[in-house]
Amino acid sequence: MLIDTYGRVATDLRVSLTDKCNLRCTYCMPEEGLQWLTKTELLTDDEIVRLIGLAVTRLGIEEIRFTGGEPLLRPGLVGIVERCAALEPRPRMSLTTNGIGLVRTAAALKAAGLDRVNVSLDTLRPDAFKALTRRDRHRDVLDGLRAARDAGLTPVKVNTVLMPGVNEDEAPDLLAWAVEHGYELRFIEQMPLDAQHGWKRDSMVTAGDILASLRTRFTLTEESGTARGSAPAERWLVDGGPHRVGVIASVTRPFCGACDRTRLTADGQVRTCLFAREETDLRAALRSGAPDEEIATLWKLAMWGKKAGSGLDDPAFLQPDRPMSAIGG
Repeated sequence: MLIDTYGRVATDLRVSLTDKCNLRCTYCMPEEGLQWLTKTELLTDDEIVRLIGLAVTRLGIEEIRFTGGEPLLRPGLVGIVERCAALEPRPRMSLTTNGIGLVRTAAALKAAGLDRVNVSLDTLRPDAFKALTRRDRHRDVLDGLRAARDAGLTPVKVNTVLMPGVNEDEAPDLLAWAVEHGYELRFIEQMPLDAQHGWKRDSMVTAGDILASLRTRFTLTEESGTARGSAPAERWLVDGGPHRVGVIASVTRPFCGACDRTRLTADGQVRTCLFAREETDLRAALRSGAPDEEIATLWKLAMWGKKAGSGLDDPAFLQPDRPMSAIGG
């Protein structure tokens, strides 16, 4: 069991499969100049599967989320999913992606055992998409969303970040579109993930702003009957249901007290939080021939030291130095 000193138990593992991405979103990565991890620094497919297997069979992990960078760029992704689906007990598995590669991979991922996907899409306007991502791939993302839905990777969740002066006016249009196509939309407050440190707390679009904008067109009823638990999204029924919309208020209403996540970076480091400053090296232990019991102990010790919160609720928060592309969302 991965328990910390505050009594939280990690059952959700986020696994970054690569630091590379085929978009350059302004709130995440610079346009150029990033130094990528070398092949030898990255965990191999076998190392990833071993660590996930250890987490599931020895440490109580119940859910796996594959992230990046862009996880669809990982050549061995389908095989990794298939091998993890064979674990006992079988973990629930999802993937966070920009959607560009889903047309060619959605059916294979479903057949391999992937349960569902989260697709990042911040705008319905191709010109705004190009400005935000520095790539002209809007149509590819829309096609990928349809491919995921048709393959049965449901519920297909769409993650959206609103930014002032760029797409902050699109919340109602995005929700109407998601309802029409059967996607579950989740708005995420912009977090300080950009390598160029352009994030400013006092100018971000907050959860309150988002809900106020949505209520200009929709009736939102807070979902009841199910405990939120460790889920990051607060959810509302749209016009009485059955469609829902979620808002993840990571900055203004942090949910660290119920966090159940542990993170494995693309180069084999354990992170207790997306914004943690410390890491625990499992790759070195793996490659030195350490047995599973020793690696499990390292992981347990790392999680025991997890801090009470992320620090995002502190106005003086400073961004971590490590590039977020290798850590995963």
